[in-house]
Amino acid sequence: MTNNNFDACASFYLENGAFMGRFVRLNTVLQTILKNHQYPQNVSGALAETTALAALCASMLKFNGLFTLQIQGNGPVSLLVTDVTAENKIRSCAKFDEEKLEKAKTLRKTEDIFEQLPHLVGGGYMALTVDEQNGLPPYQGVVDLQGKTLSELALRYFANSEQVPTLLKLFVKHPEGESQSFLSAGIILQKVPLKGGKENSISPEKIAQTWEDAAAFIDSLKEDEVFDANLSSQEILHRLFHQNNLQITAHKNFEFGCRCSREKLQKTLAGFSPSEIEEMCNDEGNIEATCHFCSQKYTFKKTEFVNNQKNLQ
Repeated sequence: MTNNNFDACASFYLENGAFMGRFVRLNTVLQTILKNHQYPQNVSGALAETTALAALCASMLKFNGLFTLQIQGNGPVSLLVTDVTAENKIRSCAKFDEEKLEKAKTLRKTEDIFEQLPHLVGGGYMALTVDEQNGLPPYQGVVDLQGKTLSELALRYFANSEQVPTLLKLFVKHPEGESQSFLSAGIILQKVPLKGGKENSISPEKIAQTWEDAAAFIDSLKEDEVFDANLSSQEILHRLFHQNNLQITAHKNFEFGCRCSREKLQKTLAGFSPSEIEEMCNDEGNIEATCHFCSQKYTFKKTEFVNNQKNLQ
């Protein structure tokens, strides 16, 4: 399914800016990420959901560098990472133990069942990091993994770290029938904090009623509607919020993008000692490395580093 309504984020406001929201749907970006890795279905589903959440969170922020969402735990899936650049390029990867994954399926009798992400990750933490890449330390917010779904984990983060009233719903469409593709999406709505003592012209009663209605509307949003290729993001948002002074203010597109390169890896390897380089070499005297994000393979000859280091001595 190729559609301009996907791999994009629609930004919107309700009630004269009293509420700010984002609506994200991912397709081609997600297919590229998952094709690079060929993960087990449960891992792919968890990464699809993580990628949608990262796209939502990044779209709510103003930054010039890199946003990273990292979930780390002690379960069969020990790591899920998505990062989003200021240019809206996304990449994601996961780390898992296949043996633990199979044992957990047998123990919980979840064969052919897509488990919720917290069950796969176990105990650990979720970190949201903004690195402006300007030489200053990155900003990071962290929350432990308490919740039955990824949405609950994220809402706990917003409640504890940002203390901003937030509504959030995530969606993952798993492969079915002849389709082998995952789709993911998410919608988030937050109350806009008042700044500088400024009051919104909307009454407190109206604010409270709109929030209650929005929660019901978002809860009513179904997977079939979210992933309907014939519906634009604007049409879906209009269905939900046309009575709440909906203003759709921006539409940004996402694409897959990995920042790995031979030059970057070569620079990293150049920092190792000759003995460490020796240990990394295979029987042919080459160093082979694979990018965790895009699965690009790089091959270096030992002499590229050892000879250079000798010349520097």
